[in-house]
Amino acid sequence: MKSYYNEIDPYAAQWLRNLIDAGHIAPGVVDERSIEDITPNELIGYTQCHFFAGLGGWSLALRLAGWPDSRPVWTGSCPCQPFSVAGSRTGIDDKRHLWPAWFHLIRERKPSVIFGEQVANAIGHGWLDGVGGDLEGRDYAIGAAVLSASAEDAPHRRDRLWFVADSEWNKQSRKESRSWPDRRVGGQQQLLPWEGGWQRALARFRALDHGIPRCVEATDAARNAIVPQIAAAFIESYVAARCIQFDVTEQVA
Repeated sequence: MKSYYNEIDPYAAQWLRNLIDAGHIAPGVVDERSIEDITPNELIGYTQCHFFAGLGGWSLALRLAGWPDSRPVWTGSCPCQPFSVAGSRTGIDDKRHLWPAWFHLIRERKPSVIFGEQVANAIGHGWLDGVGGDLEGRDYAIGAAVLSASAEDAPHRRDRLWFVADSEWNKQSRKESRSWPDRRVGGQQQLLPWEGGWQRALARFRALDHGIPRCVEATDAARNAIVPQIAAAFIESYVAARCIQFDVTEQVA
């Protein structure tokens, strides 16, 4: 039961290893290669795969939503620069448009559930249409929503597109009962920079990074990270709609 994290930035990759060692995110290995260099067979044996992993926000979000470390899932937050108002906005012509590389791995390994995130502005560039078309062509059911960080009381909007793809949606009854203990497992014990209020967020990022102040790498990592609480809310909505009941024997963080 091991997770795979793919993160090309060496600084963020080491941060991921620190978080894994501290037990804040699912145990696993960190691969610093480009996603374009990964072959599908190399992913055999991993329970969860997190691409463009950043600071492990998807792993934390899954735990906050009660999703067990032992339950298979793939996640990814493709680079936003081709679509962001702060980036080049050259869309799918940008070499950092890496959805095709990720989709190649998805097509070959066919994970049952995929969660993803992108800047909301990508919708206007046809990004979601392309992603949805690719996945639906491989028999996935797709759901998506634009949610803002302000929904979790952040002092800014930070609109993001969240999507889920499910290859088993039509194979299981939607009438199954859903009852389980409080799904926000371990939230009070997670000593992570996303906890404790937005005014202290950057300071807590620095603390996790051994107190290095005003470090460009640390600031970039924090800026590019997803907001796990929003991701967790999206995951919980999917779990509720899917009527999933986690088995008591599954490990939950």
